Amino acid sequence: MAAACGLAVANLYYAQPILHLLARSFGVGVGGVTLVVTVTQVGYAIGLFVMLPLGDLFEARRLTPLMLLVTALGLAAAALATSVAWFMVASLVVGVTCVVAQILVPFAAHLAPEESRGRVVGRVMSGLLLGILLARTVSSLAAAALGWRAIFWISCGLMVLLAGALWVLLPAREPDHKSGYVSLMTSVVGIARDLPRLRVRAICQALVFVAFSGYWTSIAYELIGQHGYTQADVGLFALVGATGAAVAPFAGRLADHGHGRWFGGLALATGLVAMASAGFGDGSIVLLGLGGVLLDVCVTGHQIVSQREIYGLRPDARARITTVFMGTVFVFGALGSALAGVLYRSNGWGAVIAMCAVSIGLSFLIWGVTTLRARGEATVS
Repeated sequence: MAAACGLAVANLYYAQPILHLLARSFGVGVGGVTLVVTVTQVGYAIGLFVMLPLGDLFEARRLTPLMLLVTALGLAAAALATSVAWFMVASLVVGVTCVVAQILVPFAAHLAPEESRGRVVGRVMSGLLLGILLARTVSSLAAAALGWRAIFWISCGLMVLLAGALWVLLPAREPDHKSGYVSLMTSVVGIARDLPRLRVRAICQALVFVAFSGYWTSIAYELIGQHGYTQADVGLFALVGATGAAVAPFAGRLADHGHGRWFGGLALATGLVAMASAGFGDGSIVLLGLGGVLLDVCVTGHQIVSQREIYGLRPDARARITTVFMGTVFVFGALGSALAGVLYRSNGWGAVIAMCAVSIGLSFLIWGVTTLRARGEATVS
């Protein structure tokens, strides 16, 4: 399941380090092709709101292979694209259907016993996060060796194989919800309204994801334009971020032992340090790389402890809880990508990092206020 999550979600990020190649191939400017990243993330957000709740209605063993086959069709269309408009439509389809990863995470939480749920979610999420973090490296290296279309053909084949593997290997589990799709979707609104802890966790992680998307959308431009990197060099640089996924199982164990709140704050503080490093790293590859590593630690650690908490709120509605949580995260992520493209084009790397730092700072402020409030309520009770 960890491998499936990683391979599925990686499709969201293959285009990020090859945007300049897409711009050259389709004859458009940097600003126009940056919208590819935004469209893919918007598609993913749509999938989170429209497709992900189906995980509480249909068996994952049947639902996920079908969605992966549609993803494969979208990837084939992207590989065959002759215009940026065609590529964007294909990217939208890929974004909508590769929410398979987010169906499997709450499914893993269902299968895990309560005392080890954080560790299990962390293990599955480590696969998802490795997919996110390694996608840029694999895409860059494939583009350098075989051209930019190669990665989409490769992933198309992997999705077909993965669909078959999930059909054979996933255990059967009948969902609890029986009232139909309309009732299911209506209940998502009620869940968001009735669970304030879910809203807080979603907003905090979404603000962190603004920074994550902004940094990784812009870094290829910075490395190629200011540091003379080649496409293969960009791919190797992206490897540094993969170290952030190592924190996932550790964060899950801490959350299982009741230490999720303080570790979440530590993760957010790490994100602020990351932005300071990346901001001063305009002339230093080492500082840029350190910023990438620390930012990924921040995103990973905070997400794992957040999911450990929210999955305990309504065990019968974990897919819909994930819809609220990850839907909010990726809407903000799409906004971060779009703003990063505009800011980099108009004011350069420093403006992008300033946006990222403000976003993480707001998340840290929310964490601080809610933590103090929770301590005050505990003291009164």
